[in-house]
Amino acid sequence: MQIDELDLAWEDEADKGRHRRSAARQRAKAARSGKPVKQKGRGGRTAVAFLVILIVLGGVVAGGYFGISKVQELFSAPDYKTGGTGTVQVEVLANQTASDIAQTLYKADVVKSAKAFVNAAKGDVRSKKIQPGFYQLRHKMRAVDALGLMLDPAAKLVTKVTLPEGLTYQDTFNRLSQATKIPVADFEAAAKDPTALGVPDFWFTRKDHHEVKKSIEGFLYPATYEFNPGVDAETILKTIVAKFNDEMQATGFIDAVQQKLSISPFEALIAASIAQVEAIFPEDMAKVSRVLYNRAYGTKFPCNCLQLDSTVNYWLRISGKSAKPSQDLLNSELHNPNDPYNTHDKPGLPIGPISSPGNDALTGAMNPPTDPQSRSYLFFLAIDKAGHCAFATTNDEFEKLKVTARKNGAL
Repeated sequence: MQIDELDLAWEDEADKGRHRRSAARQRAKAARSGKPVKQKGRGGRTAVAFLVILIVLGGVVAGGYFGISKVQELFSAPDYKTGGTGTVQVEVLANQTASDIAQTLYKADVVKSAKAFVNAAKGDVRSKKIQPGFYQLRHKMRAVDALGLMLDPAAKLVTKVTLPEGLTYQDTFNRLSQATKIPVADFEAAAKDPTALGVPDFWFTRKDHHEVKKSIEGFLYPATYEFNPGVDAETILKTIVAKFNDEMQATGFIDAVQQKLSISPFEALIAASIAQVEAIFPEDMAKVSRVLYNRAYGTKFPCNCLQLDSTVNYWLRISGKSAKPSQDLLNSELHNPNDPYNTHDKPGLPIGPISSPGNDALTGAMNPPTDPQSRSYLFFLAIDKAGHCAFATTNDEFEKLKVTARKNGAL
């Protein structure tokens, strides 16, 4: 049977009454006999009770403080107190959130907690501009310092390479090798199969039915590139070819040359690569392309041969020799039957591009001038030291331009 607490309290009070009456009879009996009676004081019990209260209150206070600390720890973000030491490399992937980046930094012991970095990112709107890539950070950093470094372009580990217009594939490989320390031989090996690098097969077809040289030349788009640490030659070339494909798509080059000029994209690319080498100014590049088309596809130029020294020099260069000024080229070099880029004797455009054309040259090859005078252009040359070109429709006009060019110091 369960006893109620209230019942226990009442029973306790009854016992206390009996104790008090018994004590009074003992005092009266002692008074009659003349013997002293020992008094049981309450002081001892009071002191003990007070001590117990203090202990209990102390426990409550201590427990409360401990609980508050635990709550604060639950909602706070542990963070390092220094700028960090040593170096550590971390990678940010595309489309990662601040929380994703925070976990990466936490696992690399850059920050003490992921939450600390998330809080720092929330407090700085620039954090939305963190780019994918590799970053050089330090161990045990304050989260705000780690964020600051990731927003500093100098902390991003990239190899930047600028490929200007008009480079040959050999020039390009040398520049890439110098910047990345990857051997030229690796680029040469990777470039043996252009289609494997992303060049669509349709590029290597021609409507004029002339021979095609399947090469990476012409597809290494001139631009500034950034490459991550550890990248290999194949990945680099795929990136550059992808840029070329993007530009072709953006400009509509492929459809435009087929519809407007009735030639294959490969033929137009060859023309652009020659115009890139022969001219300096964009307006001249378009006119040079017009001359090339007039010579290759028209009926007024002997054997439809381009008769260009630039294609001869290209063959000399890729054969391991040095290019020469036109006046120094030997007759055997100009008319070398083993030179597939010999445009003095072989009709039409050469078997492939001779450089990496940029946007101006590609636009010019895609949109050559169509006015009646330009449609009859068959000759061109640099008319001044700045490199401006002049154009002629007959050989007599061309000879007069040569006289002017000599007076201007261009020849």
